[in-house]
Amino acid sequence: MTTGDDQSLDAMMGERRRLINLAYRLLGSLAEAEDVVQETYARWYAMSRGQQDAIESPGAWLTKVAGRICLDLLGSARARRERYVGAWIPEPLPEPTQWTTGPTGSATADPVDRVTLDESVSMAFLVMLESMTPAERVAFILHDVFRYSFNEVADIVGRTPAACRQLATSARRRIRTSRTPAPPAAHRADLVRDFGQAWQAKDISALIGLLDPEATVIADGGGLTRASLDPIEGGERIAHYLTDLFTRAPGTLTVLERTVNGGPGLVARQDGRTVAVYAFDFAGDRISRIWAVLNPEKLRSWVTG
Repeated sequence: MTTGDDQSLDAMMGERRRLINLAYRLLGSLAEAEDVVQETYARWYAMSRGQQDAIESPGAWLTKVAGRICLDLLGSARARRERYVGAWIPEPLPEPTQWTTGPTGSATADPVDRVTLDESVSMAFLVMLESMTPAERVAFILHDVFRYSFNEVADIVGRTPAACRQLATSARRRIRTSRTPAPPAAHRADLVRDFGQAWQAKDISALIGLLDPEATVIADGGGLTRASLDPIEGGERIAHYLTDLFTRAPGTLTVLERTVNGGPGLVARQDGRTVAVYAFDFAGDRISRIWAVLNPEKLRSWVTG
């Protein structure tokens, strides 16, 4: 290969991280995001060299293809999740993903209510995205998070720029109505740390004090491991449930503080093996929601804890 070919290949492969970031936010699954990116590159390399050279911006082409594949997958995801055993929760990430801007590297117009880097990958945000239609989700993530213009979004979604603007507006409205005031980041970390310590100490009173009276736990076992199929509601009920869970666990169960989707979280390890990852949401100065991911297929990135 010539030096030019090497540089071209490097540039193409350099798009991979951005595409993974995009596909994960759209699909809520790292495994599916990797499949999307693999399929995107397969389509690129299936073209002749002449066809590739005719594409003015390979990065934009890759984004367009990946976005369309994600849109198709989102369309079929609802039917797949109706057959899913219990609640479906996005796949948790052990570290925050790297956020990248759109192709120009600068913000586009209409920056109203843009989400922040951390929020765009938080579990609360990803769960909220599940309430959107596929088109809303794609238009919103591409424009408000990755800062593509509505003209570029329209080319991916297959609608007019005006229609895409409306989709993003509708998505922002959903976000505004779902947001609740949360304590500062340092206090959130303290709450999760205290929660983990109280859980290991089986201190029911301390757990109740850290939980909002109307708190909820949602578990995702995917039918592959034991997990509550229905949400567990109420701070006191949750405290008793988790304490009992810890008591009945076979072997040695430890709870470790870890970053989960860019925020404070906990990882449960049984005899050295990661068996669950917990993400949190907050209301006021208490924990209001806990997402417990126990599906082993979603814990591939956590094998080493």
